[in-house]
Amino acid sequence: MDLFERMAEHDYEHVHYSYDKASGPKTIICVHNTTLGPALGGTRMWAYKTEAEALTGVLRRARAMTYKSAGAGLDFGGGKAVIIGDPHKDKSEARLRAYGRAVNTLGGKYITCEDVGTVPADLETVMKETNI
Repeated sequence: MDLFERMAEHDYEHVHYSYDKASGPKTIICVHNTTLGPALGGTRMWAYKTEAEALTGVLRRARAMTYKSAGAGLDFGGGKAVIIGDPHKDKSEARLRAYGRAVNTLGGKYITCEDVGTVPADLETVMKETNI
């Protein structure tokens, strides 16, 4: 099944791929649903074996975040993001800032927080590149 079929099957709104040549991070941001408000979801930094594995993970987790937000009575939708790379070897300020620029292109549709491989200080670096 190709990406667009997968998106249609579960009503995903947006999948954003980003690659920053200078700093190297490959990122995928998935917005599943914004009916209740901006998509809320963590940023996971993980050394996925393949980009297809990263995509499958981000799609599943974004959809789960939609249901978690709604179930908790929050005025948020669901989303998720991945930075492909080993957080112990590949994490740098330049990579986190490049990811922040990718988040910023979504214009507030996606609000992120820490997840596996990221910590609050990382998200402070990401925020330096967002207008939110």
